[in-house]
Amino acid sequence: MNRAFQAIETLLALLLVGMVVMVFGNVVLRYVFNSGITVSEELSRIFFVWITFIGAVVAMRDGSHLGMDTFVRALTRRGKIACCVLSQGLILICCAMLLRGTWLQHEVNASTLAPVTEIPMIWVHGVVYLSASGIGLHALVKLWRAVTGQISDSELLEISESEEIPPVHIAERVDR
Repeated sequence: MNRAFQAIETLLALLLVGMVVMVFGNVVLRYVFNSGITVSEELSRIFFVWITFIGAVVAMRDGSHLGMDTFVRALTRRGKIACCVLSQGLILICCAMLLRGTWLQHEVNASTLAPVTEIPMIWVHGVVYLSASGIGLHALVKLWRAVTGQISDSELLEISESEEIPPVHIAERVDR
């Protein structure tokens, strides 16, 4: 499973490099040569959509989505498990809604072409199948682990601190 996620992260890096090269190349071509590559603008947008949706799956697996744990920390283990079950259930409902909506729009997106590249728009919107399935599978496994009692306390408080706001330790507050 780790190899699969390493491959996915490599794909994300390649998409990001491709997006940067296309956007930077187009800027240089426009300012230096007063021309540009029309396809690069559309492809970079498609790459950005793919990076966002595939990155959400990776972030879900790594537990790097931002969260607020003030309320959950104060609960007992049973309360934390109840909150975990509720949140994973809501995530599964959202994933099901995304999958259903994408499925209902599949034929329209498959028959609609992008204006410049003329590729079917399902190549843009179809990434939701991958994203909702990946996130839903992760939520389902975590929900099963919570219901069967196999989940650890650290997994019940799986959040990431904001990188913009450095954590202030209690000792630092006392010194001020």
